[in-house]
Amino acid sequence: MLGLNKKDALLFMIVALLVGIAPFLLNPFPEGSSLGQMFNAGYPDLMQRFVIFGILVIGFNILFGLTGYLSFGHAAFLGIGSYSAVWMFKLLGYNIVPAILLSVLVSGVFSLLIGFIALRRTGIYFSILTLAMAQMCFNLAYSVLGNPNSNFNLTNGETGLQVYGNDPQYLMSEGSREIPHLFGLAMRDSYQWEISGWLFTFNTGYYLSGIIMLVAFYLSIRIFRSPFGLMLRAIKSNKQRMNYTGLNARPYALAAFVISGMYAGLAGGLLSSMDPLAGAERMHWTASGEIVIMAILGGVGTLVGPILGSGFIEYFKNILSKINDSLLHQWLSWLPDGLEDGIVWVLHFFVGKGWQLTLGVLFMLVVIFLPGGLVEGGQRVGRLFRRKKGGADGASAKQPAE
Repeated sequence: MLGLNKKDALLFMIVALLVGIAPFLLNPFPEGSSLGQMFNAGYPDLMQRFVIFGILVIGFNILFGLTGYLSFGHAAFLGIGSYSAVWMFKLLGYNIVPAILLSVLVSGVFSLLIGFIALRRTGIYFSILTLAMAQMCFNLAYSVLGNPNSNFNLTNGETGLQVYGNDPQYLMSEGSREIPHLFGLAMRDSYQWEISGWLFTFNTGYYLSGIIMLVAFYLSIRIFRSPFGLMLRAIKSNKQRMNYTGLNARPYALAAFVISGMYAGLAGGLLSSMDPLAGAERMHWTASGEIVIMAILGGVGTLVGPILGSGFIEYFKNILSKINDSLLHQWLSWLPDGLEDGIVWVLHFFVGKGWQLTLGVLFMLVVIFLPGGLVEGGQRVGRLFRRKKGGADGASAKQPAE
């Protein structure tokens, strides 16, 4: 199937199926109910972020998972892609095709320049170089290139770059939609229909982003299984031995860095297509750290791990940040007052504004008990079921036939 072996084709079809039905799976409770307000996460904006960050971490995994080069500055390309897309909206119009193409192109150029310098070092020195360069990009976007009083204001500083009524938008015609769209199909359009009492919603932005993520996932599979992917694995395994054979590892590592940066630029362009506003906070080192956490949490070097990790982080970030003290008191109202207040006081530090602490604890547990990430956890469960099934089959085979 499309050049994939049987196992990879099955994995791709499972991911495609999950992307298609995710808006329904993530709305398990009735709308308007207390559980629905708390745990339902199938609304369009969040679903779109799921797949966009999936694209971002899939690209990061090509670099980190295959070559072992850990970049602490990958959010720079996400921000560059976002700014590029908004500039296309300002200059040409709201069609997302030119915006996304420019996002990928400009991010590729920047990743080529940064990678050419950073890949002269390996290990922690490479990581520090990427972090330093990403912070340089952040500071440029936040202050140097974002001074509103300057004639060279490219990023609009802390306010963020957005589209204004006096922008040229040369390709905008009278009657054109004034929101990001794909040839008239708006990224925020939703269509609903009811079948046998079930309400189905089709959101244009989510499913378009989902299709792009599936293409990105397919390309990552082809890269993993290609001779180029084997060369990247050789770099991770033993770069020095590879050099001794007469092969120069740097061009392969640079190619992986550029591909990974273009994935990040694509994700940045899609974020701006969802909301035409680009800010320097997308380039901050904390955003780069979140990308690393997503990759490790899902499973570095695996095909589906990045998608699982990004979805896990975005989902629980959304759920945990919505829990406040009043909701905790409502849930624990059946307890004695003193005990209720004590438990709420403890949980207060792990939810709401303290959701990072809970995710940090979850991340520590995964790293300690599942070094291979969520994918390893799934593999352990699968092996457990196979072992039980094999034991049952063996026991039945030993019984004498009547």
